Amino acid sequence: MARKIYNGGEYLVQNINCRDVFTPEDFTDEHKQIAETIEQFVAGEILPINEAIESKNFDLVVQKLKECAELGLMMIDTPELYGGLELDKATSMLVMEKMAFARNFGLSYMVHTGIGMLPLVFYGTARQKDRYLRKLIHAEMIGAYCLTEPGSGSDALGAKTTAMLSADGSHYVLSGTKQFCSNAGFADLFTVFAKVDKVHFTAFLVERIFAGLEFGPEEKKMGMHGSSTRQVILDNVRVPVENVLGEVGKGHKIAFNVLNVGRFKLGAFCVGQEKYALSEGARYANERQQFNVLISSFGAIREKLADVTAMTFASEAVVYRLAGLLDDRLATIDKGIENYYTLYLKGIEEYAAECALTKVFCSESAAKSIDEMLQVHGGYGYIAEYPIEQLYRDERVQRIYEGTNEINRILIPSLLIRKEIGGKALGPGFEIAETGDFAAEKHLLQGMKRTYLALTDHIVKVFGPGITGEQEILLALADTAIQIFGLESAVLRAEKSSLAATEKKQELYRAVVTLCTFTARQHFVNAAEKCAVFLGNDSPLAAMKAVTSYKTRGLLAAKQLIAKATSQAERYIF
Repeated sequence: MARKIYNGGEYLVQNINCRDVFTPEDFTDEHKQIAETIEQFVAGEILPINEAIESKNFDLVVQKLKECAELGLMMIDTPELYGGLELDKATSMLVMEKMAFARNFGLSYMVHTGIGMLPLVFYGTARQKDRYLRKLIHAEMIGAYCLTEPGSGSDALGAKTTAMLSADGSHYVLSGTKQFCSNAGFADLFTVFAKVDKVHFTAFLVERIFAGLEFGPEEKKMGMHGSSTRQVILDNVRVPVENVLGEVGKGHKIAFNVLNVGRFKLGAFCVGQEKYALSEGARYANERQQFNVLISSFGAIREKLADVTAMTFASEAVVYRLAGLLDDRLATIDKGIENYYTLYLKGIEEYAAECALTKVFCSESAAKSIDEMLQVHGGYGYIAEYPIEQLYRDERVQRIYEGTNEINRILIPSLLIRKEIGGKALGPGFEIAETGDFAAEKHLLQGMKRTYLALTDHIVKVFGPGITGEQEILLALADTAIQIFGLESAVLRAEKSSLAATEKKQELYRAVVTLCTFTARQHFVNAAEKCAVFLGNDSPLAAMKAVTSYKTRGLLAAKQLIAKATSQAERYIF
């Protein structure tokens, strides 16, 4: 039976049926085969050379990217017309999740297949795709993306790089400096953003061989040592007019739409990191003894294993729920029509808020998970020979790139308010009493949604269009929306998966939801109360009755059950 298609932000005004969400338990045999292929590739080809990659052996990185191409891993998101496979978003996210186990190499792959290729896929002309896309798919060329500048990061439209049309109209002359360009040390094709006549923000396809294109030295970074990050310097680079990507003055559409997908892909990458960290922590806890007993028997360690399992479960639920939303929406578009990608991008843009919240939720969950698993290692977690040390260093940047988490938080409620989510009536059936194992959690979610809507309505009435300047309030409001989507995704996943699960697995689903609910409710209450205090008016909190009345039961037993199963498996158990 086909899933119901929900609009962006609609989760805040509807009771969602669990059968209408896509979950990891819905993976097909094809999904699993692709995942297994990547697992084997990473274990056999990448992890043995991780030290060389960390030492910036970029020739080796390029060689392995070519091997990825031979396996078909560059074809996932590219159209069949140009040799791609154009698979669903669930597959694309699963590939990114598994590539997280490749550490630095995973980032190089993500940049190439994401922001390196997708601008061309979405906005390129047939001629541009003929010239470049097949080469990118086969890793004959490697892609990179140049948006940030030394003086403009979050304010991408404040770029100073210029593009001046030549007198004969045959080419543009690009001048300026781009900062923090991933893959720059070995990339062959760069999507560069510049202002035509210093005004019109525009994207260009720039080849490495173009005269005047220069590069700064490799940045000395805290983490991601095995990925290339350099300045890209444009010294009067002559770019043919046919290499304008999209329309002159419409570069912002390319930048923002590609960032939506990039945020989503990063969320999946973070899920993989959480699973990697958890397996390392659980394995170490079963090997390390203190006071003549394994530390995995200590309650302090068991609690960390349980909490990280729950965070991973929720992150995974968020990513694949969004994958399902996008796949369902995009499946309604006829691939044969001329304006396919115009409608395709509108479909992605519909869920821009969900893409942003996925990035925030998953990157912060990964940060907490990796930190806790390093703590399980004790002093050895600080030693480079243990994988958790590199994971800890590499993770930090994820709350900065693809839009800082602060920028994404401001974006989330801004987008939802623009959709008039706050002013919408609750959907039909919202008042129906829930039944079943997760009825209490669903009732809690109803209260969380009412509270969000009450806060939003009050904010809009007080500030109107001026709300964009009230960043502290928007940050707090964003956290309420994030926690609703995160908790609901976990609950719906558990409910749906329990329908066909064994009794033992059902018990694990109930336990992990108990953990997710306890944490999400705490974060939600804190954010909602902060928002109300900032407003100087706690009247919107009258809607929090269901939130404040919810009582967590069996939390310790749930944590012990999850911890025991995780410790025995020495990996993520769901």
